[in-house]
Amino acid sequence: MKILITGGAGFIGSNVTKKLLQRGDSVVCVDEFNDYYSPEIKQRNVAQFAENSNYTLYRGTITDYEFLKGIFEKEKIQRVVHAAARAGVRPSIENPFIYEDTNVKGTLNLLHLAKEFAIENFVLFSSSSVYGNSPKVPFCETDPVDNPISPYAATKKATELLGYTYHHLYGLNVNVVRPFTVYGPGGRPDMAPFLFTKWIDEGKEVKRFGDGSTRRDYTFINDLVDGVVSAVDKILGYEIFNLGNSDTIDLNSFIAIIEKILGKTACVKQHPAQPGDVPITFADLTKAGNLLNYKPKVKIEKGMEIFIAWYLENKQLY
Repeated sequence: MKILITGGAGFIGSNVTKKLLQRGDSVVCVDEFNDYYSPEIKQRNVAQFAENSNYTLYRGTITDYEFLKGIFEKEKIQRVVHAAARAGVRPSIENPFIYEDTNVKGTLNLLHLAKEFAIENFVLFSSSSVYGNSPKVPFCETDPVDNPISPYAATKKATELLGYTYHHLYGLNVNVVRPFTVYGPGGRPDMAPFLFTKWIDEGKEVKRFGDGSTRRDYTFINDLVDGVVSAVDKILGYEIFNLGNSDTIDLNSFIAIIEKILGKTACVKQHPAQPGDVPITFADLTKAGNLLNYKPKVKIEKGMEIFIAWYLENKQLY
């Protein structure tokens, strides 16, 4: 198949690209290489595909409808993986407007073009953030998600609604995926696994927001990619899927795992809990298991061993 991947130079997008190319698909990547984190990281992510004749890279923004339309006209795309987004809860509180523009308008552009060009299947990246402060755990796809607690989460909920609207009106097949805290080699440098590893390795202060009791459902990148590729392949109408690990860990225990692997002690300094942060994320994977055959394999201890080995080999680049 020929598959468009938006945000294809990012951590998740480039790993999905690698998997699809390995199995023989053609990939058309769109990425704007913005400076949310160093564009050099994204340049390295796509460099591995430069010599692959089944790979095409376009630099531009998903908020530019005509730019995207030109790609759809030229490339004869069959399926779409829409991973591009402005990410991050806290930055969305500081600048909600760019999140609305990229996440909502950009998604609407792509859904409309998918309708216009009769795309077979559309994988839409949402986020576990849409669950907000839901008191019910684990989080199930049928739970109400009407109370987002950050602009980022609100924009992701909006994209899910737009996806349903295009399915209802035009029969567009849409599989929504809600990833849960994805980590692994090449992981985003703004996220906790990378930041805490870097701080502990360098002997710097570890900023712990809250008392360390918050719990996260960390998902290893290879497991997530398997779920996303299955969502590309399965035409199901309109469905929403949690893609997590369904095995939560509290922040203090997470820090202890990094300390043990590095053989170093963290210098932890407590800071007030941050607006927009949730006390727990915890994925119910029943539906993803049944419909996508999604079965995560990598536990947090092993995943962090793999990530830290990668980090120690590559830290000079950061």
